Amino acid sequence: MRKKKISFFISEKPLKMLMLGFSSGLPILLVFSTLSVWLSKAGVARGTITLFSWAGFAYAFKFLWSPIVDKINISFFSKMGQRRSWLLIVQILIIISLILTSFTDPQKNLKITAICITLVAFFSATQDIIIDAFRIESVNQNKQGPLSSMYIAGYRIGMLIGGAGSLWLASYWGVEQYDQSVWKKVYLTMALLMLIGIFANIISKDPSKFEIKSKNTMQHLRLFFITILSVFIFIYLYSIIQKSYNDNFLNFLFTTFKLALCFIICGTLMYTLTKIRVINKNLVNKSYIEPIKNFIIRYGKFAVVILLLISLYRIADVVMGVMANLFYLEKGYSVSEIATYSKFFGVFATILGGVLGGYFAFKFGTMKALFLGALIASMSNLLFAWLANVDTNIKFLIMVITADNISSGFAGAAFVVYLSGLTSIKFTATQYALFSSLMLFLPKLIAGYSGSWVDVMGYQNYFITTAMLGLPVLILIIWISKIAPIK
Repeated sequence: MRKKKISFFISEKPLKMLMLGFSSGLPILLVFSTLSVWLSKAGVARGTITLFSWAGFAYAFKFLWSPIVDKINISFFSKMGQRRSWLLIVQILIIISLILTSFTDPQKNLKITAICITLVAFFSATQDIIIDAFRIESVNQNKQGPLSSMYIAGYRIGMLIGGAGSLWLASYWGVEQYDQSVWKKVYLTMALLMLIGIFANIISKDPSKFEIKSKNTMQHLRLFFITILSVFIFIYLYSIIQKSYNDNFLNFLFTTFKLALCFIICGTLMYTLTKIRVINKNLVNKSYIEPIKNFIIRYGKFAVVILLLISLYRIADVVMGVMANLFYLEKGYSVSEIATYSKFFGVFATILGGVLGGYFAFKFGTMKALFLGALIASMSNLLFAWLANVDTNIKFLIMVITADNISSGFAGAAFVVYLSGLTSIKFTATQYALFSSLMLFLPKLIAGYSGSWVDVMGYQNYFITTAMLGLPVLILIIWISKIAPIK
């Protein structure tokens, strides 16, 4: 039995998921860190560069258009099946978007670059929706561990190539003096590497359990475009409502209020359009209300507790991670040391952790893996507190980075397995997209004030505090393991 469990990791489905994970992870840093270097070399102002991070809203709001993926079949590719059809089209669109981006020059027309990179982010987020559904539907819950760990491994390798790999290529071709042709070759190379994901898709079998025969394609598309419009309205409102306070807590409350206000305005808009029948009410119910009702019906009064766990599980990891690179620099480590051990070596440590997390969930069960992942992810923050109080030593840096990334990879894989088990096969894409968006919302919101907290309490106390944030998570897991476990 043990040999069978181990051998499944290197069987056909996990290896294909490794390639699909690579396809999913490759574009994300091309939208963020690599793009930032390109824009900086092009002479774009720092404030303008940061505005490009708004393209990342596509990943935060992807649950809004996930019902389209669940409900609309693409007839031209119907023989490929629901998931593979959508995936192939989106993968092709990512390649096209990367090619278009490569031909832009931010020195000459920054708006065109912004439009192209937004398309990359949008199609990349959509690809994530499809691959998540593909993975969940491919195997039963007891085999989600290997698929999740291989997905994370592929995702991290993709991030490594899209981040450090693309910058190495740029350096090799001559990046010190701005030359648009260098970045053209970089992004064209990345577009070419997306063929790995297409290859994995072509040789796979579609996992969809239900045949989709939607008679409301145009209504779905209308809902889709109105939803996207609402997202842009949300982003615009969030950007123009500005207020700063000297007190960090007041800033946090104001940001929370601003988010709530933007959600209310956009929600009111959607409600009004539904009432005047611009949007089909039944379609809205089937697309958004029914997936939520399905989850609540399955878990009853414990649904709120489970959602609370989802929103808090990565809080210790995310809040700490925001300050990691700045901490390394202020501790006295060089940029090259940080790049080598944090960005490169750290990625492989994360992959190892992901494989271990997936195997542990596979062998001992989801809830045990979830608890252990939360525990070691929180405890690894204490190593940073220790590092803050010792002399600068590269061996200490390697040790802490290794431990942190292994624990992060382990927790990430366990959590992916857990979220996969929460989804209903009828609403796979929609529910998982909603869970994954909720997972980062609160941690990212709190992490925005990390710098101010370090100013007040110092790095050592800050890292200890972030470790303590993980304690409620452990309590929630123990509780949920008794009332609503996933095996």
